[in-house]
Amino acid sequence: MPVRSVEHATFVVTRTYDASPARVFEAFADPEIKLRWFAAPDDVGLPEVEFDFRVGGREYRRGGPKEGPMHTFEARYWEIIPEERIVYSYDMHLDDTRISVSLATVELRPQGSGTMLVFTEQGAFLDGHDNVGGREQGTAELLDALGVELTHQLDEGK
Repeated sequence: MPVRSVEHATFVVTRTYDASPARVFEAFADPEIKLRWFAAPDDVGLPEVEFDFRVGGREYRRGGPKEGPMHTFEARYWEIIPEERIVYSYDMHLDDTRISVSLATVELRPQGSGTMLVFTEQGAFLDGHDNVGGREQGTAELLDALGVELTHQLDEGK
């Protein structure tokens, strides 16, 4: 019988972008934009994606390298306040093993002509398959990729 464990942890990642709260919100709400920055590492093939950005809606992404394992992210949106806040819960799997369950809150705060994004995650990391340090690092990398996307849009005059 496997040994079971749960690591409970909360982390916060903050980023400031030279983009309005409306543009940052759009990067979460528009499926084409989100697919550009909320992406898997380069060694992971094109994922299966479902995206229903509304309260009660579901986001689903599944993909992985040919040699495995498959990574699955499945989220449910609980609160969406345009240009201000997004709250969702999600779980992650490697193949058929659930590795974590989390509650995430994205806050968008006007800061001068830009936006301060505050991402807070409260997670249960299961049976040693994942940990808060890795998740925080991955989240920081995704939010950095969001910054690159927003800068690219600015350079293109959007």
